[in-house]
Amino acid sequence: MTLLNAFFLMAPPDSGSEGAIINLLFLGALFFVFYFFIIRPQTKRQKEIQKKVEAMKKGDKIVTSGGLIGQLTNIDEETVLLEVDNGVKIRFQKSAITDVNPGKSE
Repeated sequence: MTLLNAFFLMAPPDSGSEGAIINLLFLGALFFVFYFFIIRPQTKRQKEIQKKVEAMKKGDKIVTSGGLIGQLTNIDEETVLLEVDNGVKIRFQKSAITDVNPGKSE
């Protein structure tokens, strides 16, 4: 009999319930890590951005998700008009805004 056959013929360990408890604890710890280090900070950041977008006004400096930086010239219900250079205006949806007044500490 080869070593490989002996390995497959070995009996499973008797402590089956302890392994299940350890697996459940591991999954719980994994969920804890994901929630407190990934999910929670991301939702907090999204709420902050949403508050800034709701409070923005004409003349504010904004940054879009595409990386464009410009001054806000007009605000509609779902879109904004952004002036990126003299006479160059681009319309964006409010959901594309990632920061309002960058570099300004509140």
